[in-house]
Formats: sequence, structure tokens, C-alpha cells
Amino acid sequence: MERRPEPELMLDPEQARAYAEADFAEPHEHFVDLFAERFPDMAGGAVLDLGCGPGDVSLRLAARYPACVVHGIDGAQAMLAAGAAWCRAHPAGSRVQLRMGRLPDAQAPGAPYETIVSNSLLHHLHDPRVLWDVILRDGAPGARVFVMDLCRPESAQRVSELVARHAATAPEVLRRDFENSLYAAFTPGEVRAQLGDAGLEAFQVEQVSDRHLVAWGRL
Repeated sequence: MERRPEPELMLDPEQARAYAEADFAEPHEHFVDLFAERFPDMAGGAVLDLGCGPGDVSLRLAARYPACVVHGIDGAQAMLAAGAAWCRAHPAGSRVQLRMGRLPDAQAPGAPYETIVSNSLLHHLHDPRVLWDVILRDGAPGARVFVMDLCRPESAQRVSELVARHAATAPEVLRRDFENSLYAAFTPGEVRAQLGDAGLEAFQVEQVSDRHLVAWGRL
């Protein structure tokens, strides 16, 4: 199935509010679990979260690793506004800083980082090389890199099945967004090709669920 790009940023306040109010606890905690499995040496330090949205993954990482600080960057002010309230209320919120910025121009305050993560940003990018270039720019030698994203299904019928399975009770705006994101996502083979073009061919790409893939390795 051919890829169908979507807007790079979630600028609609209704969309951002629905996303911030939705329950993503299971996939976001799964993100942290998968990261921990692949990098058992992780203890602390500064973490860069690219495309952090309202910061749920950033906060979960900070809670899992009490010796780390997390700098999240996102290009949508509506998402960051929700994240600011979350950080104020969260026990680990004092170690999470969310800031506005659009890749590749955004400047991360703690570069170079020993750990860079990204969740569900890649499929939003019209040019995926932007993500890998920023990771290469802002990561320290040997940095842990962990990227999780949706995986494009093989057919429109499969898209409909996944939306029905995972978003049947979600608000219409989230069902529509999930469907558009599945069409905009990359396949594991396409991500491997991106990594090869970026000089990151040593990274591994794995499909980890019926709708998610991860790409990970060290710089």
C-alpha cells in the first residue's frame, strides 16, 4: 500500500486536547519497557525526547529512571500547553523540560545527549531524514537511540481492521487521526533504507506489535 503523508504538526486545539485526554498508558508504558529491555545499562543522565507531544513518555522515562532529566521538544504549542499542566502535577515533573521547536531548526539545550528517544514522530515527517540527521547532530558518540512508530499496514482493509480493534471507542477525531497516521507510517523495510542512507545501518528495526515498529542502536 502506498504511503499517504499527513500534516507534520498537530496544530488543531481540538486534536491536541483529544490526544492529551486519551488513555495511551499501555503503548507508552510499553515504549519504556521496550527501551529498558534494549538498553539495560541505562541509569541516568540527560535524555532528549523528539516529538514529545504533551510529554507522557517523557514523564514515564523520568519516573522509571530517577537519576535522569528529560528534555522534550515538540512543534505544536497546543500539545505543549497540555504537557505543562501534566508536568506540574507529576512527581517526576521537575526533571522534565518541554520546549517548543520544529525539527531540524530546534536547538536542544543539553546536546550532545547520551540518550535520544522518539515516539510516533517519524510518520509525521514528510522527509524522514530530518529525524535521523537531528539524532546524529545531537547525540554523543555511543548514545543510546530508541525510536518507536507506527508501521504501515499492507492494505486499506488492514487499516480499517486496526482502527476498529484499537480505536473503536475513541473520539472521532482520534479515530480519524489514527487512520491517517497508519497511512502515513513507514514499513520496516523503508525504515531500514532510511537508516542506511543516514549511515546508521548498524541499527536494528523490529516490528513489536500489530501496529508498531522500533528502530534502535548506538551512535
